[in-house]
Amino acid sequence: MSKKFNGILLNIRVRSEPIRVLVTGAAGQIAYSLLYSIAKGDVFGKDQPLVLILLDITPMMAVLDGVVMELQDCALPLLREVIATDKEDVAFKNLDVAILVGSMPRKEGMERKDLLKANVKIFKSQGSALDKYAKKTVKVIVVGNPANTNCLTASKSAPSIPKENFSCLTRLDHNRAKSQIALKVGVRADDVKNCIIWGNHSSTQYPDVSHAKVKVQGNEIGVYKAVKDDNWLKGDFIATVQQRGAAVIKARKLSSAMSAAKAICDHVRDIWFGTPEGEFVSMGVISDGNSYGIPEDLIYSFPVVIKNRSWKFVEGLPINDFSREKMDLTTKELMEEKETAVEYLSSA
Repeated sequence: MSKKFNGILLNIRVRSEPIRVLVTGAAGQIAYSLLYSIAKGDVFGKDQPLVLILLDITPMMAVLDGVVMELQDCALPLLREVIATDKEDVAFKNLDVAILVGSMPRKEGMERKDLLKANVKIFKSQGSALDKYAKKTVKVIVVGNPANTNCLTASKSAPSIPKENFSCLTRLDHNRAKSQIALKVGVRADDVKNCIIWGNHSSTQYPDVSHAKVKVQGNEIGVYKAVKDDNWLKGDFIATVQQRGAAVIKARKLSSAMSAAKAICDHVRDIWFGTPEGEFVSMGVISDGNSYGIPEDLIYSFPVVIKNRSWKFVEGLPINDFSREKMDLTTKELMEEKETAVEYLSSA
């Protein structure tokens, strides 16, 4: 805003009210890579003060105290308060944004249905807490795996919050696809746009570059034309993106925390500020039964554009037979997951 003082026009910066941002699984390694970026303004802007609420299970509270100390020691001007808690009624109160990172990890010998059962309990509880304590405008981003089905569980457990306010993270897969194309063509990652991740955040996901563009020597051309290797694009490229998480674990003996944290920042920042003109991103959102032949009521990764903190499907993209087969495969897996989760949800 501007104000005159002794005839001189002064520009006065008016700070916003702090927003309340929750990160669950806050003592874990993804959160450790994520929290600094949020707190210093990379996600919600350099003028947006915030209160960070950190939720984890009771045995992790001592570790969480250390995370709080570090955030305090960063002396970040936007960070008004840090609240560490193991109580949902404290964590979910009056939230503007909930980033649900924490989930039950898959352990050796655990079947996928066992993983689903454990996570249904967690995300039913957190969905109910959102319903009871958070603002009805809250934006909910689910990261903890199986992310799509955990997101659906949370949404179904929070009936008073619009389903469109829930999304799950497939931006890491989207970024991996962009990066692989950029490396192959020899350009920067931001010279690649409009990759798509269809379906589940799992090894059945379909990284699709048939609508993507690459800027080469100042000109935008299709990825297939830029790469000039259809066999790679339909084979090793897809497998690399699908299996990238496992490859990182094999090499690092830990999951991909740094790249996951960057993808969360990208995802949430796009929700907050919108997508650039002419670009779309991948995001797990609720299907309406009318887009690309995907059944209603699945959290499925689609190409979306975002404006005024609301997403819309990118409609009308032609789908060839190769893509349809891949999309149907990941749809089948998601429907099976949903069936299992709904069964557990009704008995939980």
